[in-house]
Amino acid sequence: MSEQEKQPLDLALTVNLERLQTVYTSCSDFIVRKFAIGGQMEAAVIYIDGMSDTNGIDKYVIAPLMNAEDAEGANLSQLAEKRIGVSDKRIVSTLGDCIGAISNGLPVLLRDQEAIGLACGLIKWEQRSIEEPAAESAIRGPREGFTETLRVNTSLLRRIIKSPLMKLETITLGEYTQTKVTIAYIEGLASASLLQEVRSRLGRIEIDGILESGYIEEMIEDTPRSPFPQLLSTERPDVVCASLLEGRAAILTEGSPYALIAPISLFTLLQSPEDYYQRFWVSTVIRWLRYFFAIMSLLLPSLYVAVLTYHQEMVPGSLLSSMATAREPVPFPALIEALMMEVTFEALREAGLRLPKQVGAAVSIVGALVIGQAAVQAGLVSAPMVIVVAITGIASFMIPRYITGIAIRMLRFPLIILAGTFGLLGIMMGIIAIVLHLCALKSFGMPFLHTIATPKFREMKDILIRAPWWALDTRPQLYDDQPVSHRQPVKQATGSGQEGES
Repeated sequence: MSEQEKQPLDLALTVNLERLQTVYTSCSDFIVRKFAIGGQMEAAVIYIDGMSDTNGIDKYVIAPLMNAEDAEGANLSQLAEKRIGVSDKRIVSTLGDCIGAISNGLPVLLRDQEAIGLACGLIKWEQRSIEEPAAESAIRGPREGFTETLRVNTSLLRRIIKSPLMKLETITLGEYTQTKVTIAYIEGLASASLLQEVRSRLGRIEIDGILESGYIEEMIEDTPRSPFPQLLSTERPDVVCASLLEGRAAILTEGSPYALIAPISLFTLLQSPEDYYQRFWVSTVIRWLRYFFAIMSLLLPSLYVAVLTYHQEMVPGSLLSSMATAREPVPFPALIEALMMEVTFEALREAGLRLPKQVGAAVSIVGALVIGQAAVQAGLVSAPMVIVVAITGIASFMIPRYITGIAIRMLRFPLIILAGTFGLLGIMMGIIAIVLHLCALKSFGMPFLHTIATPKFREMKDILIRAPWWALDTRPQLYDDQPVSHRQPVKQATGSGQEGES
């Protein structure tokens, strides 16, 4: 805040208006409405056109004060209590307070011969309605998604978790944007060290502006250079509430429909919200398939290149003969062939995302079919390589988090190069490097592989399998100082009406 903004308001209304008009010079949406309180005392309402409710200003502020017959001798606070029918009212005493209120859509009432102002909660701007998240579609479960309005997002959380123990702490980041950022957690479940670390990292951010939660994510991660995200970004309120109930913290940003959740582990990124809405054995099988295809998405092309280049003895004779026949017209080694196909597939996938929705999917599918078939007929690539790349692409679609899929796609290329250079030995070198990196990785001080680094049966009930709800009677132990991790006892209601306590 500049020295000018720290100055208290002047007693003279004209001086205060001149200061504000100097600050908002060349701003065509800066509006000053002058009027007389009770027909005698000069006053003015200052607001930004398009951010404040003009009808509400006329109805609840200007009209009652103009008709106030008892205005003489009453100060601004008394008039506000008697005449202004707005529930959200607060006193502003400095120029900076006035600017902050006006910039946030709050009209400010100033009166002559008083060195204070009144900010009224008459905010009104256009906002997107609540819709289903496009990037996190659900077969079963809530269909509501966050919007770009912070208070709408916090209200969605309050509708799910009604306990007053859910706390919402709001700070402001960005020198010019003055973006509001809210930390959400449940008192008594979240670790004190986690909350202190979240507040500390957010407090150290110095930047001109925050336009999206991705700005914050990159600046508060433990290892920003890692391809793996260390915070979970989601548009779904149910995912955020489930994380809060596990003792985690969430960060919501004004202007962004994505909330950030910390801390997380590698398995958090591979879990889907629908795992907890389906029957537990169905969710367990799907989770195993997801783990298997995530590994396949990472290793399948490199295994194909290594076996075909260095380890042909691992392939049955008939299959090797068929593959050799298919590769006979191809002028490139398997390494170059795999890189060409992978780069082409990734380009088609990104093109499908960037194009309009009406044509994006069609272009990516038709493009893959046409280019793949034409490349095989032209002898540039072999049919088995097209099949391997297609299976790899399908496997990557099973990863529920888009950012996690990007990390695996990025690591696929160095593994292909290692496989084409050193064979299976190169793949093992790459896998060891990835595992070592994951072991060293942390999310807000919590090891990224903590659930399997110190294996406990109660932690495995929601990692390798999805245990039934009556067996999920403990919360994850994220930090040593985390409060008691036991949940409320869960009872299973049987079909005969009997109850069995877990």
